[in-house]
Amino acid sequence: MLINIQNLFKVYHMGDTSVNALDGVTLTIAAGEFIAIMGASGSGKSTLLNILGCLDTPSAGSYRLDDIEVSGMSRSQRARIRNQKLGFVFQNFNLLSRTNALENVELPTYYDGRISGKQRKKRASDLLERVGLGSRLDHTPAQLSGGQQQRVAIARALMNNPPVILADEPTGNLDSHSSTEIMALFTQLNSEGITIVMVTHEEDIANFAKRRIVMRDGLIVSGPESAGKETAR
Repeated sequence: MLINIQNLFKVYHMGDTSVNALDGVTLTIAAGEFIAIMGASGSGKSTLLNILGCLDTPSAGSYRLDDIEVSGMSRSQRARIRNQKLGFVFQNFNLLSRTNALENVELPTYYDGRISGKQRKKRASDLLERVGLGSRLDHTPAQLSGGQQQRVAIARALMNNPPVILADEPTGNLDSHSSTEIMALFTQLNSEGITIVMVTHEEDIANFAKRRIVMRDGLIVSGPESAGKETAR
């Protein structure tokens, strides 16, 4: 399994109160899957995505990514895994406003001594061409539509050729036409073998995924991993 989570807990302490954001989640994701994670605000879906993305650590449980146990890693070790194994696409695009599309896509490899500046620019240019923005290399985010900005973000996520893309509400700031275009791009990338794990609250967007997982109160309550969990609550 590319992603293997077993009995994962995440507890946040706020004063004298403890909140179980994740309450014993077990989840496996095979290479090449396209997963949609859904649930109301506070259900645990964003916490789960942050742990999958090595942006946060669990309080207990096991998380193996590409057969590497990452749950006990240090911050620097997790940063290295993120750079090697994961690409991120966010609702707000997270592009540098004064930097053009080409330079935004290059960012993940700026401090990688294994790739020359010429190679970096060539790969970034090729990726922008791949997402349909080959003629927009010199445009800053302000000169691009929301859909085009998200395409730049997707190209940036692909820069290190990661096996997994994590997408957090990737169409949340887009109109319906742009949303459909972005999801068609994700579908194409998935058909090429890239594993996609996406958080969304939109039913029509979730329908693009091959598998849907629904969370509530820190647990998976719908999907193959939910067996026995709902009754336990």
